[in-house]
Amino acid sequence: MRSHRFLAHVKLSMNRVTCRNILVSSSIERRILCTPSWLPAIRLGPRVNTTCFPSQTNPSYLRKPSSFRTKAEPAPSSTAMEPAADEVMVDAPMQFRIYKSGRIERLSQSLVPPGLDEATGVTSKDVVIDAGTGLSARIYLPNNKLQSPPQKLPVVVYVHGGAFIIGSAGDPTYHCYVNSLAAAAGALVVSVDYRLAPEHPLPAAYDDSWAALRWAASAQDEWIAQHGDLARLFLSGDSAGANIVHDMLVRAASGSSSDGPRIEGAVLCHPWFGGNQPIEGEPEGGPVASAGLWMYACPGAVGGADDPRFNPLAPGAPALEKLGCKRMLVCAGKKDGLYARDRAYFKAVAASAWPGTVEWLESDGEEHVFFLGKPECENARRLMDRVVAFIAGGTELGRL
Repeated sequence: MRSHRFLAHVKLSMNRVTCRNILVSSSIERRILCTPSWLPAIRLGPRVNTTCFPSQTNPSYLRKPSSFRTKAEPAPSSTAMEPAADEVMVDAPMQFRIYKSGRIERLSQSLVPPGLDEATGVTSKDVVIDAGTGLSARIYLPNNKLQSPPQKLPVVVYVHGGAFIIGSAGDPTYHCYVNSLAAAAGALVVSVDYRLAPEHPLPAAYDDSWAALRWAASAQDEWIAQHGDLARLFLSGDSAGANIVHDMLVRAASGSSSDGPRIEGAVLCHPWFGGNQPIEGEPEGGPVASAGLWMYACPGAVGGADDPRFNPLAPGAPALEKLGCKRMLVCAGKKDGLYARDRAYFKAVAASAWPGTVEWLESDGEEHVFFLGKPECENARRLMDRVVAFIAGGTELGRL
């Protein structure tokens, strides 16, 4: 399996919500790929060389099967006892380290338990979907007891971001956001806790999310069966999670109507797309850094960063006109390094023969997934209001 060239001497510094910055040898700061809220600023050292990104040919984490562990009590990295001499290639302080061998060490795995959220009145619980793989989900049920009679609620399947390598449905940031989403939209939300790369290289996250969607649509859970209106089934996700949402829309369109769930709408917040070649408006250095992370999570990617799952506009990618939902909302931050990719995706969907309606929302002056880190700001409130209106069935068509 071929290796992928990536920038050497990479030093990541923590910046919880803001966009990634890249510092080249001339000391000019450039905006690059903005993956999820955790993934920090990528900075290059005084010399800009190239080296192979951690080998995916036969890395240590693929030689030992990972046993299933619940997310409630995160265990130390299964590779934590590897030789200390293993060279650190990427260091994200307080978040993760990627070593030359390809192994990853996650340094912060803070999780919060499910239960009643006093601020929103939303109650949550964890459910194991597949004990064999460890796939689970956290389900959020808003308090609708004041309705008489109680009404069925739209069902939203939410997929978190994290560049496919970090993040969890139980992460405090996502737990807080999904509580707010469930309360504001009056929706039952299923937050997917998919397996992470590189221990579980892609397509594991794609497969898990699709399995979770099908599980939710089958109403096997009593909350979904009792309170969910599966005629109003939505997908939503941010960054890598929004990328996964696109993949699920492609899958939903690939089979007969009896094979996949009927999806009313999809919300793609700041989706993480890339490609081998830069596009107009994309920051210099962005495609290279983005491709390196993508290939780390998906070593078997066909065409590198032009794999259709990562670049839905690549030649040979599945036709956008067959996306498996009726409505779509694409959101982007105007200062996000991914803005150009997100805008191109929206325009391509709008210009296709897809019979659905696609809406666009951009947040002026905002960076990647800003709404997770500062949910009380005005632009975050506007974004939440737009998502709520979209789920409720209101429409405000974006302009090309």
